[in-house]
Amino acid sequence: MSMAVNLPLQTERLIIRDIVASDLEAVHSYACESEVVRFMPWRPNSLEDTKNFIDRAIALQKDEPRHHFELAVILKSKQQLIGACGLHLSNADNREGLIGYCYNQNFWGQGYATEAARALLSLGFEQLGLHRIIATCDPANIGSARVMEKAGMRREGHFRENIWIKGKWRDTLLYAILESEQK
Repeated sequence: MSMAVNLPLQTERLIIRDIVASDLEAVHSYACESEVVRFMPWRPNSLEDTKNFIDRAIALQKDEPRHHFELAVILKSKQQLIGACGLHLSNADNREGLIGYCYNQNFWGQGYATEAARALLSLGFEQLGLHRIIATCDPANIGSARVMEKAGMRREGHFRENIWIKGKWRDTLLYAILESEQK
């Protein structure tokens, strides 16, 4: 499995690059919003929470081999950070990765998450040599499920009350795509 990765990734409208310390304010502007993190396992961030996230993301960039890619999503037209996405090797022996994303609410519903998700799938399959990439969401998070479907992933499972988040049991939808299915 190749670990050489060429960043940043570029799509038609986005630049997807490593998170840097100066992203703090832009990341915090959405990570502190209760509606943005409604389905996340974490509550709205304090400034210290966001700084810790950025510090961890930067520290993981130094790993050899690198198994975690927390990436900033930049809107090319405005050179503005609009969210973050990630690709993590969840099972290196089986060449499996996990993707996720979180965006500033002002940029929801415009196809940016799908565009970035497709770029993450390409990163995983073409640069990291992954065989399978998965993603999960709360069944009530219709927007996230739609992103995964539009990116070519298919729903493989519905796990009932499998995760304890924010004081209650939550269901999880599992989506996946195989290297052979990527377009």
